Amino acid sequence: MPTLPKKQSGPPGGDPHRAREVAESFGSDAERYDRARPPYPDALVEAVIAGCPGSRVLDVGCGTGIGARQFLAAGCTVLGVDPDARMAGIARHSGIDVEVAAFEAWDPAGRLFDMVVAGQAWHWIEPAAGAAKAARALRHGGRLAAFWHVFEPPPEVADAFATAYRREAPDSPFGRQPAGRPGDAYAVILDRAADGIREAGGFGGPERWRFDWERVYTRDEWLDLLPTQGSLTGLPSERLARVLEKVGTAIDAMGGRFTMSSATVAIAATRTGSS
Repeated sequence: MPTLPKKQSGPPGGDPHRAREVAESFGSDAERYDRARPPYPDALVEAVIAGCPGSRVLDVGCGTGIGARQFLAAGCTVLGVDPDARMAGIARHSGIDVEVAAFEAWDPAGRLFDMVVAGQAWHWIEPAAGAAKAARALRHGGRLAAFWHVFEPPPEVADAFATAYRREAPDSPFGRQPAGRPGDAYAVILDRAADGIREAGGFGGPERWRFDWERVYTRDEWLDLLPTQGSLTGLPSERLARVLEKVGTAIDAMGGRFTMSSATVAIAATRTGSS
């Protein structure tokens, strides 16, 4: 879920965790996902680690291990949990230990971690149930941190995508929200995550973090990333091709590349007490 172009949002009813077929669709092209999705800002990784009682990380919805590898490189020990064996296979190939399970059904089996993190994944989990499970897996003083990339492409690129998507997938639940800035949709996701943490209990007050960054994307790089979006993973290949053609034409008109304004936003909370 790397970007929410205009007039696009999550499944109807505002409950992404109910859309299991979308949540478990990213492994349809796991190699592309690993290749095209960007890493997280180093400052985010440092902020998550800072002040934690140790370096054991549980990466929820670890996917192909993009974030897990960053925590591993920072000196942490990482265990991933992901419901998709195809995604887990890529992560294991890069040296990440992964258990294949939906987080809701995963059993900590008495194991305790210093950090529970989730990159691009926490919205696929029922917020309060996820926070309660994280509390079971965290030692006192440990940190829960869920984070997402918010991409805001130039209007030419966003509008081309929105126009093509509405034409190719008019009945999709991903196109049923009024226009707005991508950050507006993520504010809802952050609110839901924070409410889940409060409802579950066992944590201090949730904090909101934001890390701004930019990246220049070429036409080919952006068209490589687009099919990894949840809104597109289930689109038939011929329709997907037409969406990519429309977006590619818009990027060509901009000289074949553009600067993406982005932010990585996070909800973080510290484990308090022992139960």
